[in-house]
Amino acid sequence: MEQISSNILPFRHISVATKEAIEYIKKRRNHEIESLKTRWNKFNRCCMGGIEPNTIYTIVGISGSGKSSFVNTLETDLIDLNPNQEVVVLNFSFEMLSSRQVGRKLSSKLRRTTSELYSANEQLDEASVSQVESVSQQIKSYSIYYVDTPGTVAEIASTIEHFYDSMIKGTNKKFIIILDHTLLVEGVSNEVTLRIISDLQKLFIKVKKLPNTTILQLSQMNRNIEAPDRINNPSMHYPLRSDISSADTIFHASDYVICIHRPELLNIQQYGPNRLLVKNKVYLHLLKNRDAGDAAILEFENDLKYNNLIETDRETEAEKKIVFNNKK
Repeated sequence: MEQISSNILPFRHISVATKEAIEYIKKRRNHEIESLKTRWNKFNRCCMGGIEPNTIYTIVGISGSGKSSFVNTLETDLIDLNPNQEVVVLNFSFEMLSSRQVGRKLSSKLRRTTSELYSANEQLDEASVSQVESVSQQIKSYSIYYVDTPGTVAEIASTIEHFYDSMIKGTNKKFIIILDHTLLVEGVSNEVTLRIISDLQKLFIKVKKLPNTTILQLSQMNRNIEAPDRINNPSMHYPLRSDISSADTIFHASDYVICIHRPELLNIQQYGPNRLLVKNKVYLHLLKNRDAGDAAILEFENDLKYNNLIETDRETEAEKKIVFNNKK
C-alpha cells in the first residue's frame, strides 16, 4: 500500500461534527455549558449570554477611550461573577505594567481613583492603606498570570503552548487569553506591521479551537474617525470597520468586534444621526457579531475614573436596531 504523505491534513465525516453539535446544544440547554457572565446585562444579552469559549473578541478604540479599563474590569468579572467556573487568565500586558493593572482593580473595588491610591495630590491615609491591603488579599487569589515583556508572534505562541500544557490541558478550566495590544507585538528584523498582525490572527484562530479557550485582543483605531469631515457630519460619527488599524485582517479573524467610543473626546455635541447624548457617556458599538446576529450600540455612563462603566437603565433606539456600513 502506498504510504500516506505526512503533509495531509486530518479530516472527519460530517456525522462526527453533527454528533458534537447536538451534544453542545443539549449541554447548553441543560446549563452544563454556559457563557461567562459580565456585570453588564445588556452586553450579555447581545453576546450569547456573556463571554463565550472558542471565540475571538477584538476590543478597539481611540487612545483614552477606556478599552484597557473595560478589559481590566472584564477580567475581574469573569472570576468574581462565575464562582462555579474555574477561570484562568493569561494576560499579555504589553502596554501596561502588571502592577498598574492591579492598581486599576483596586481602584474599581475601593471606588478610589488611581490618583488617590498613588498619593498623587494628597497622601493616602492609614485607614485607606489598610483597605488596600485587605482588598489586595482577594486579588492575590485570582488565577491571573501576566506577561509584561512584549514579544514576537512566535514567542507568544510558545508561551501559550507552554502555559496551556502545564496549567490547562486535561482540566475543565476556562482559559482566557488577553493581549493588549496588537500593535505592540514585536516583529522579526524588518517585518512589516501588517504581516505581524496577520500572523498573530492566524495564531489566535488556531488557539481559540483549544477546549474552553477565549481570546480577548485589544487593538487601536486609526485617525480617520478624528477627521473634521467625520466630526461635522452626524451620519459619519459612528465607528466603521475601516477605522480599525489593520482592519481587514483583524475583522475577518474576529468573532466579535467591539468598539468603545467616547464622542465627548472629539468635542461632538450630539452623537450620530440618532442625536445620542454625549456628556459622561461611553458607547459600545458591536461592529461584528458572528454568533448572535445584528450589530448594536450599547450606552453606558462614564465611570472610568474608577475603571468601570455603569449600565444605563433606559434602552436607546440605537440599542434596539442599528445599521452599520462596515464595508467602508
